[in-house]
Amino acid sequence: MRPTFDLAILGGGSAGYAAARTAAGLGMRVAVVEGGSRIGGLCILRGCMPTKTMLESAHRNHEIGRAKEFGIRVGKPRPDWKAILRRKDQLIAEFADYRQEQFEKGKFTFYRANGRFTGPHRLALKAVGKEKIPAEIEAKTFLVSTGSRTAFREIPGLEEVGYWTSDECLEASKPIKSLIILGGRAVALEFAQYYAHLGVKVTVIQRSERLLPESDPEVGDTLAKVFREEGSAVFCGTQIQRVVKRGKKKRVEFLQRGKKRSVEAEQILQALGREADLEGLNLSTIRVKTEKGKVATQLTQQTSVPHIFAAGDVCGPYEVVHLAIQQGELAARNAAAWVAGKELKETMDYRLKLEVIFTSPEAAGVGYSERECREKGWDIVTASYPFSDHGKSMVMGATDGFVKLIALKQKGEIVGAQVVGPHASDLIHEPLTILRYRGTAQEMAAMPHYHPTLSEIWTYPAEEIANLCLA
Repeated sequence: MRPTFDLAILGGGSAGYAAARTAAGLGMRVAVVEGGSRIGGLCILRGCMPTKTMLESAHRNHEIGRAKEFGIRVGKPRPDWKAILRRKDQLIAEFADYRQEQFEKGKFTFYRANGRFTGPHRLALKAVGKEKIPAEIEAKTFLVSTGSRTAFREIPGLEEVGYWTSDECLEASKPIKSLIILGGRAVALEFAQYYAHLGVKVTVIQRSERLLPESDPEVGDTLAKVFREEGSAVFCGTQIQRVVKRGKKKRVEFLQRGKKRSVEAEQILQALGREADLEGLNLSTIRVKTEKGKVATQLTQQTSVPHIFAAGDVCGPYEVVHLAIQQGELAARNAAAWVAGKELKETMDYRLKLEVIFTSPEAAGVGYSERECREKGWDIVTASYPFSDHGKSMVMGATDGFVKLIALKQKGEIVGAQVVGPHASDLIHEPLTILRYRGTAQEMAAMPHYHPTLSEIWTYPAEEIANLCLA
């Protein structure tokens, strides 16, 4: 007989593990099917953790180079590329080993295999190791959480000339002198500054009119200004024509607002986004619908086949770990309700969506952007304050960027916030708390803030909005 479960999970990344842990805690019989060469998912193995580890080294190299500003004499720092990767590999091995232990000791069945739907309640398994596993399993509900992979964009000559993706960057231990980066979103910008802060000549080529086109304009514009001041070239509003080899270098030819341009470098990083990894799942056979290459889901995380759920990058709408975890946990609770024959009442709420980019300065946002608010027709007020006029950031020598609050004019309720500046990834959690409890600018301004701290910068836009709402 085939093993039978209440919930079978395809994929052991952040969403899959969160779902497995939650479902097992609810008393469900759970199976996790993971076919990757290593256990851990994108975040641990090739995403959040390795990139942030490498960025930490690059940012410190850059800061040491500024030591003279602070009255400290040091020689010119020399990055050891191999040592940077060794540190990254050591940390990632620890994270991955811990995640593997969590799976192996979890209160669920763990199959090292690739899974493929052969029916609405059945999976065929193909082992990736020597461990003996069943050929098929059955389940009452399923969760698809197979993550994403690097998307390939058709650019004339790129395939022939050759390029890196983020995966190759994570293993590149040989120094290079120049790099062209195709793309202008988070991954592209983090790697742009990683290489720039190690002394590489970097050129960023972005199709949209600005970096980070989904954010409000001042976010991408501020980062572009910083990149250029640090010596990187940034071209926005472009159309790539072709990629060719010129001796030992690679040339990208493109149009920028109708004008022909070209740049050359040793290597090209293709950072034009990721796509859902649906290969081999056989979703069409069981009529699970997809939209724009991703699994289509409702706010309950159900797909078009109601006993099959999806979570994480495979469905979106945002490719960030904390939301993948929330989706996985919610999907598990709803799967338990489905098995029990109960109504599915719990839904995802993206009102508190968080985004962070670990450049220097960092960029972060929570809630709705100004553009999103205006598209909704909301009557809003906004206020910003620059780090260049803030005591603590001046002491730190970190004066690039700003904080921004967005509030409903009638009530003063904060509905969004943005930061470009020092420790933005930490600073953004103060307005997150305000948003969580639907607090107002008046309440935020009244909160005590120690001086001098970075956090007290929030009081300035909060006070401005409070006064505007009282007027």
